Amino acid sequence: MCFMFCEQIDDSPAPLSLAQLVKTDNLAAANASEEDKIKAMMMQSCREYNPINYMTKPWDTPPPSYICFRCGKPGHYIKNCPTNGDKNVEPVARIKKSTGIPRSFMMEVKDPNTKGAMLTKSGTYAIPIINAEAYASGKKEKPPFLPAEPSSSSSSSEDPVPDELLCLICKEIMTDAAVIPCCGNSYCDECCI
Repeated sequence: MCFMFCEQIDDSPAPLSLAQLVKTDNLAAANASEEDKIKAMMMQSCREYNPINYMTKPWDTPPPSYICFRCGKPGHYIKNCPTNGDKNVEPVARIKKSTGIPRSFMMEVKDPNTKGAMLTKSGTYAIPIINAEAYASGKKEKPPFLPAEPSSSSSSSEDPVPDELLCLICKEIMTDAAVIPCCGNSYCDECCI
């Protein structure tokens, strides 16, 4: 028997380190162990959420679409508005959008300055019908220093308390009611003791 020993020549590159794997685009074709590939994949998936990548300083200039809510002009944020501190400047009124409100609940208005007006999807202005009714009736002011009117829901003096809710011993409304097994009557927990 003859044994032939031969040296096997390996032309494949050395396995990649974890740091190299993280930078690799195609992990499936990379020369590394399966565990290292999984670690690299997890590191790649959360790389954008690393606190190092968070923006620490806000932009000095806003995007071109940003308009200052105080003066209504583009080019600066509201905190850097040149009208800050000026008591004579009134902030620009913001128009709300009517998203989420069905059109059947809305009533179209002509004037965008109408109280509660919202911009619809079609570009017209509308207010919810229920708000229009509330705005029409206005707020009812009560004169100060008058005694409050008793409400109809708190008419305990007019309606007697049912007998089932009264304790047979103390004759008041039962608190922590307990049923006695021998007779089946209900009493306050304190009266049973």
